[in-house]
Amino acid sequence: MSSARFAEFFARIAVTAWVGGLWAIGYIAAPVLFWHLKDKQLAGNLAGGMFAVIALLGMACGFYLLIHRLTRFGGGALKQAWFWAALIMLLMTLASYFGIQPIIETLKVQAWPKAVMQSAFSDRFARWHGIASIIYLIESLLGLVLLAKE
Repeated sequence: MSSARFAEFFARIAVTAWVGGLWAIGYIAAPVLFWHLKDKQLAGNLAGGMFAVIALLGMACGFYLLIHRLTRFGGGALKQAWFWAALIMLLMTLASYFGIQPIIETLKVQAWPKAVMQSAFSDRFARWHGIASIIYLIESLLGLVLLAKE
């Protein structure tokens, strides 16, 4: 397999892993955890761990995909919806992982020993969680652009 074919093959795997992971965790695994576990704090902690893993995977895939696209198309990549969708997805992942998630974790720590939703921090937690959820939804929908424009 030539290096160009391998790079293209790996790009397809990266898109599949990133977008598939976003959808599987956000819309299947996390809801199942909250549906089946009575301890919602445990469900949240487990879901948070999965969201952290998909964020790290997304960062790796996003950087690779952008570099691959620039290498393949040069400056022409900047004229493609695919490139901008991947870039926005990556920026959202970075903002969520390095900006929003630390705020959410700080609120959980400040609420301890209570669950954050039973604490004085519940309003702020709900607000940041809502922002994170909207970003995740937009990122998931942009993933469809990557799949459709591939």
